[in-house]
Amino acid sequence: MKRANTFPNGSPITTKLTYEDYLKTSDDERYELLDGELITMPAPSIAHQHVAVKLATRLDTFVEDKDLGVVYFAPTDVVLSETHVVQPDLMFISSERAGIVTSANIQGAPDLLVEIRSDSTAERDENLKRKLYAKFGVKEYWLVNPDARTITVLLLGEDGYTERSTYTEGQTLTSSILDGFSAHLDEIFLSRP
Repeated sequence: MKRANTFPNGSPITTKLTYEDYLKTSDDERYELLDGELITMPAPSIAHQHVAVKLATRLDTFVEDKDLGVVYFAPTDVVLSETHVVQPDLMFISSERAGIVTSANIQGAPDLLVEIRSDSTAERDENLKRKLYAKFGVKEYWLVNPDARTITVLLLGEDGYTERSTYTEGQTLTSSILDGFSAHLDEIFLSRP
């Protein structure tokens, strides 16, 4: 994870950035804005992309068949506040909350967010974003680890997230907010060589 210490035009960053500043970044790189700090996102691995496609396909098919809302994937800006703009790997927004979807971005917390772990994002996904997503009211948060071949499902409670379950190979993931959704983990992760 590389932290950007200058604006794309080379000017030094001396204060917290806002969404307006974020919009001035280059289209050639992916960024997130966390607590006013611009963070450059590296390209995802092949295992990461494989998992993203498999989960997105299953989620989208389920959500569309049941007419529950919409599924989006990165890079899509989720504006949680002026100083917090994230690009989660996958997200579900229920029909009841469709008003947060604009032509440019998502303005508020999706119902479900999925982050697929990599070495460069693990600490941020498991700690900073976990707290951030709880603070802004994301009901369900999945942490996917392609190396360990696990998916941890976290549910929002009064005191933040609690772990509902960590699914491993041979198990079938379910969701508390998507009643009836399931995905067998052996079909989600890349086959071992």
